[in-house]
Amino acid sequence: MLTVGAVNAGSTANIIPDRAQLLLNIRTYDPALRQHVIDSIERIVRGECAAAGSPQEPDFEFYDQFPLTSNDAASNEKVTKAFEEHFADGQVYQADPATASEDFSTIPDAFGVPYTYWTVGCADPDAYRAAVAEGTVASKVPANHSSFFAPAIHPTLETGTRAQVVAA
Repeated sequence: MLTVGAVNAGSTANIIPDRAQLLLNIRTYDPALRQHVIDSIERIVRGECAAAGSPQEPDFEFYDQFPLTSNDAASNEKVTKAFEEHFADGQVYQADPATASEDFSTIPDAFGVPYTYWTVGCADPDAYRAAVAEGTVASKVPANHSSFFAPAIHPTLETGTRAQVVAA
């Protein structure tokens, strides 16, 4: 997935800017595909600069790059079992893979230790169940990086705290 986070050029409508900044986020499950997307972006940007007669080559800066988060099967099984024993039926489920920009795995990967990453729902439970029934979760339940994100403090705070204690 490629997200255009911002395009910045110039400061007013009647000024031709001397530079433009394009902020992108790339999310893939496969490092080879990620490199292909990066190579494609660079090729397209270089081509656009050449077509526009830019007097200089574009600069590329890569930051906020995150490794793939991949749960350790044994750790995940142990934590999932503890959650299932603690929480009511229907509260624990296997989440689908997501192309998130997440730095969580950086530390356990650096130390070579197994980990499991879980999420805690934060939408109003009734609204979420209705969206599931309608098949509209993606469009009606804003994700945490959406400008419409507004977690329901209760029961999110209590559930998140209980999940941390149970996992520990």
